[in-house]
Amino acid sequence: MSTTVSSPGTGRRRRLRLGRLPVTLIAGGLILLASLVLAIVPSAFAPYDPIAMDYMAILSPPSWAHPFGTDSFGRDVLARVIHAYTIDMQIAVFATTGPLIVGVIVGALVGYAGGVAEAIFGRIVDAVISFPFLVLVIAIVAVLGPGLGNMYIAVGVIGWVFYGRLVAGEVNVQKRLDYAAAGRAMGYTPGRIIFRHLLPNAITPAIVYWMTDMALAILLGSSLGYLGLGAQPPAAEWGVQIADGKNFMSTAWWISVFPGVAIVITGLGFSLFGDGLAELLRTKK
Repeated sequence: MSTTVSSPGTGRRRRLRLGRLPVTLIAGGLILLASLVLAIVPSAFAPYDPIAMDYMAILSPPSWAHPFGTDSFGRDVLARVIHAYTIDMQIAVFATTGPLIVGVIVGALVGYAGGVAEAIFGRIVDAVISFPFLVLVIAIVAVLGPGLGNMYIAVGVIGWVFYGRLVAGEVNVQKRLDYAAAGRAMGYTPGRIIFRHLLPNAITPAIVYWMTDMALAILLGSSLGYLGLGAQPPAAEWGVQIADGKNFMSTAWWISVFPGVAIVITGLGFSLFGDGLAELLRTKK
């Protein structure tokens, strides 16, 4: 029977590698890890059912029994904040992954093709960015009807443009470099040059932006939930909870404040992770 003995320096090397990581990347990663755990198994941490009503505890302030207090229906605010992680982290992923994929593909093709395709794409970008993003999303959701599914459609229709613009600019630069010219000289097809050579070197800004965009997606989802266009009551969602407490700010501030704190912390996690990832990628170049 053989045994594997690790050298004394192995643990030290691992600590050194971890020490080289940006502090923002580590801090953001820890926040996102905790958020993911709460999103996946909220019942393991929530003290009550998020939609269970207790008419004997309506508008109870924070206490040992209800650390975040209760709302106007006697529902435990802490339980609702924890269970809201499931919906809001879902919004962060679903509202941004589709635009990322479409934008990366379209941007890579446009950036490589140039010419008329690039000019047409430029006009589309100008048309989209000339209006506030939130206004466009609200207009589309108002036409399609409230709900998370229609919100994803609205964000997807608009959001891919921003990823496409980033990738198109990077591919436009990369295609002028020597390795791209060498690929064309060797007879590689445009598809192989774009997706096997140019895109891996051009996608980094889009990935970094994706992290920040997830934070913005949570803010967007909460805003639409507050306006009644996103998640619908009695769903546990931070925007819905803030809307539930808007009429009780002077007497039951905890209904809206604690969901707001959760939005800030989760958004900060995505922002820190994105900044740390950008810093890490810059140092590796």
